[in-house]
Amino acid sequence: MAISNPFKESEVLDIYKNKSMLKWIVLAVSIFISTGSILYTNVLVEQLKDTERRYINLFAKSLENTINEDVNLTFLTQEIIAPNTSIPVIWADADGNPIDTRNIEVDSTRGIAHINAQLKEEMKIMEDIYTPIPIQISDDNDFQYIYYKNSFLLTQLTTYPYIQLSVIAIFGFIAYLAFSYSKTAEQNRVWVGLAKETAHQLGTPLSSLMAWLEHLKLDNDFKDQALVEELEKDIARLQMITERFSNIGSVPVLNEENVPKLINTIINYLRPRISSKVNIRVDTISENIIAKINAPLFEWVIENLCKNAVDAMSGVGNLHIKVMRGSDYKVFVDITDDGKGIPKSKIKQVFHAGFTTKKRGWGLGLTLVKRIIEIYHSGRIFVRSSEPDVGTTFRIVLSTKL
Repeated sequence: MAISNPFKESEVLDIYKNKSMLKWIVLAVSIFISTGSILYTNVLVEQLKDTERRYINLFAKSLENTINEDVNLTFLTQEIIAPNTSIPVIWADADGNPIDTRNIEVDSTRGIAHINAQLKEEMKIMEDIYTPIPIQISDDNDFQYIYYKNSFLLTQLTTYPYIQLSVIAIFGFIAYLAFSYSKTAEQNRVWVGLAKETAHQLGTPLSSLMAWLEHLKLDNDFKDQALVEELEKDIARLQMITERFSNIGSVPVLNEENVPKLINTIINYLRPRISSKVNIRVDTISENIIAKINAPLFEWVIENLCKNAVDAMSGVGNLHIKVMRGSDYKVFVDITDDGKGIPKSKIKQVFHAGFTTKKRGWGLGLTLVKRIIEIYHSGRIFVRSSEPDVGTTFRIVLSTKL
């Protein structure tokens, strides 16, 4: 009896394709938690502010009552001002001259004038934060004022959630970089292992085919037939494919290659093997544009992009390849088709593994193309332009020097 797999391939692929949505969900949850943390802390801050405000009002009222009852100022300072060990307070007269302070750091080595100037600057800061509390002196409507600001603990509590979130964000960013690096390294190992195994698997039948080809060449019945020549071309092609996979599995050697010539060689090979209704044109401003590339791998890239373009045009249309020199030792290769195009919402996904518009496609071709250009050639490849039912242009950027 067959055992059904609860994890269907389509479901796994859907999760993979929707990973960007999962990222947004995680981000939204993180923002929700962060906002909740800040709001809750702000509630605590407001409660503590209210407590300190009530304490200062009580402090001011006590001062007022004590002064009006002619209590000794020493008692006033020791019994009312001294117990406050956290809230910065300045007691000033109606002209703004400081009378006494609490929890204010001043430079005691300087003169009285300098200290008063420093306290007056502090009073301006306090006044911007909270309105000074008036203290009525006797019955002649003479007032003194209590200036104050948040305690150091309250200030710390106000900034704490932002510092906490910043630390968490930095830690999360570092963790993300470490995870991405680990994931990329793992993908590289998978690609290299797959490439080496493929090259190894191709080696045995290829050797056998070469032996059979030599046997057919010696057979007079096949000696002059075109069949032998075509078989020789296909075997040479298989050898090139094996070399490509070998290069993927090791560090490829980059050489100075004539880019237009190399592209024309690839196109001449592809023309008889694709639809005759596809018109391929290669344009270049010069026949001698040199770039540092690995020929077998670069041929693979052009071949893959051209086959994708033919599929996008359903075997009917125009394929235009343009080779140009750029600034800063760059070479540009534009590959343009007039196929069905790529929706704007999908452009950023075209190089992701698993993305394909074909019913039976694996979605690995453009991923491999991107790796070959960006990792092995230190270049760039991107969708320069694309419009539905108009066409798509891929641009490859290569370097003319290592």
